[in-house]
Amino acid sequence: MASFGHGTRRHPRSRGRTWPGTGTDRATFGLIGVVCAVAGFFVLGIVLGPAAIVCGRLAMGRTWSGSRPAAAVVALVLGAIDTLLALLWLSGAMTPGTGWY
Repeated sequence: MASFGHGTRRHPRSRGRTWPGTGTDRATFGLIGVVCAVAGFFVLGIVLGPAAIVCGRLAMGRTWSGSRPAAAVVALVLGAIDTLLALLWLSGAMTPGTGWY
C-alpha cells in the first residue's frame, strides 16, 4: 500500500518476494547444464544440448558482463556444440560411421 505516508521509494518490494541474485540456485543450474551437455554427447543430443544451453543461460544470470561462474559458461558452450553436432547428424551431413560423432 502506497497510501497514508507509506511510499514505495525505499522498498519497492518486500524482502520475501525478491529473488536472490546469487546462491545455490545458479550453481545448481550450472551443474545441471554441465551434466546435460556431457550426457548429450552420448545420448539424445538434440534434447540435452538445448537443455544445457538453457541451464547455462539461467546460471549466468541477467547480465553477460562481470564475473560468470565457470560451470555456466561450460554448460553454454558444450550445449551449443552438442546441439550443432546433433543437428548435423540429423540432417545427414554427418553419419555415425565417419568418425565425427
